[in-house]
Amino acid sequence: MNPNGESTASAPWSTEAIRAGVEELVRLHEAGVLPPIVQLGHPVLRMAAADFTGQLEPGLLRAFLDTMRAVMLDAPGVGLAAPQLGIPLRIAVLQDLYESVPEVALAREREPLEYLETVNPRYWPVGDRTVAFYEGCLSFNGYQGVVERPADIDTTYRDAEGTTHERKFSGWQARIFQHETDHLDGTVYIDKAVTRSLCANHEYPRWAHPGIAAARSGLGF
Repeated sequence: MNPNGESTASAPWSTEAIRAGVEELVRLHEAGVLPPIVQLGHPVLRMAAADFTGQLEPGLLRAFLDTMRAVMLDAPGVGLAAPQLGIPLRIAVLQDLYESVPEVALAREREPLEYLETVNPRYWPVGDRTVAFYEGCLSFNGYQGVVERPADIDTTYRDAEGTTHERKFSGWQARIFQHETDHLDGTVYIDKAVTRSLCANHEYPRWAHPGIAAARSGLGF
């Protein structure tokens, strides 16, 4: 069940298959080749990823997280979930240290997010405040769409050492956490987007304003 209450199929992979898949990704990375990001239409993006329960031994988990981070930064992106590399485990990495125009950062409540590894992450809305902005996805190349999301969330996740954390996020940080955690439930942002807002990346500069009022007017949503 994902946060919208929609059921998704559980990942049918065996522990052996997961381990073999991760070992291949790590081998590529160690050989100097970054693994490709899975694109929309691949069934792994529509699976409910399995909770991490020790399917990878600590050294392999560390190597996998390092591979995920390298792929995320190379893309470039601000988050990457394990299913985006074809692995149905509840693992995601996040980081947003890119510079932003102050006016845009203010409107989008965009604060720097230091590198974060999340294992078995979950989130819950706090209050009724929602915010709608454009977002894109490394697994749906070439497009962006407006998604309305809770502006403030509570989260829980484990780190690579198994320590459980509870943390609140707001604004853009909350958006990133929700986007990546949704991947682990088989949900891609386009499932939640206002489809009439969808635009190709080369058209997005028309609507790259601090807010979405111009896009609402110009695209009629």
